[in-house]
Amino acid sequence: MDIKIIKTAKPKNKPDWNNLGFGNIFTDHMFLMNYSGDKGWHDARIVPFENLEFSPAMIALHYGQMVFEGTKAYKTENGDIQLFRPQNHLSRMNNSNRRLCIPEINEAFCLKAICELVKMEQDWIPKKPGTSLYLRPFVFGTEETLMVHPSSTYTFAIICSPCGAYYPEGINPVKIHIETEAVRAVKGGTGDAKTGGNYAASFQAQKGAERKGYSQVLWLDGRERKYIEEVGAMNVFFVIDSEIITPKLEGSILPGVTRLSVIEILKDKGYNVAERRISVDELIESAKKGSLKEAFGTGTAAVISPIGELSYNDENFEVNARQIGKISQELYDELTSIQYGNTKDNRGWVVQV
Repeated sequence: MDIKIIKTAKPKNKPDWNNLGFGNIFTDHMFLMNYSGDKGWHDARIVPFENLEFSPAMIALHYGQMVFEGTKAYKTENGDIQLFRPQNHLSRMNNSNRRLCIPEINEAFCLKAICELVKMEQDWIPKKPGTSLYLRPFVFGTEETLMVHPSSTYTFAIICSPCGAYYPEGINPVKIHIETEAVRAVKGGTGDAKTGGNYAASFQAQKGAERKGYSQVLWLDGRERKYIEEVGAMNVFFVIDSEIITPKLEGSILPGVTRLSVIEILKDKGYNVAERRISVDELIESAKKGSLKEAFGTGTAAVISPIGELSYNDENFEVNARQIGKISQELYDELTSIQYGNTKDNRGWVVQV
């Protein structure tokens, strides 16, 4: 399938590169393609970024049949452009598609589409440390019906946003509230798919945490409300004594690409990494005893986000004196060095645009 290109006649002014924030600025162009039963995926095109027109009866609006991904493009010191593990993101998108009964995408073609779009928008890639061009591929059901069934038609899109740090704190430690009432996902549900409903379900608890001064919610399992699962927008790791623990993937946790990268880096360095269940009781007991050395979240948006404080049942527990830990800093430095081309990629993670 060829990609048709229509360039904008009205390029936007570039933003203030020193005040980007996250996810509020969008580039000149976007990628679109459509799906129907008789044609499959078709009409691939890069067009000016503009509003889309759909029926108020579109299935995605009423029944939430949509999935999305998030990855980034980075500009190196010598001006090259590179992506970080985009194949993993597209593979995960197809996993989400299968769970939501959305037709699978051709991963190789969609990687080509990402590269073509990034080439067109390369002047939008910020160059300051800690910045990047965030890429949001997403797909949604467009059939016009109120019948409860999978859509027969779909739109796949990619939009781009130059961004800075996800959290206002940047790499500085954040405060996390452990949620004991609401749950995000259960095994057998859609917790391991990247679909909008998972995030909508987290908003109430997230807003409550923010009112108390916390950046994110740390979720417990939906059945027993006993085992740690993930932070709202990140997977999570704990350094307890000499063990680095991250919750095991059992169907209710998103399999993070940064999570996978962190595990591989830690194992290569000889750290004792465990993917296992960890109860909130074990976590709090380790915090009380002083054996909880570090805690951090991992995700495409934030990369590594150290946790400086945990709140549980109206008690607050300081982690590593609210300072960035040695392992957190080590991981952040290595990941970003690979992403920005300052360290040679020996694992096949980087794709040159």
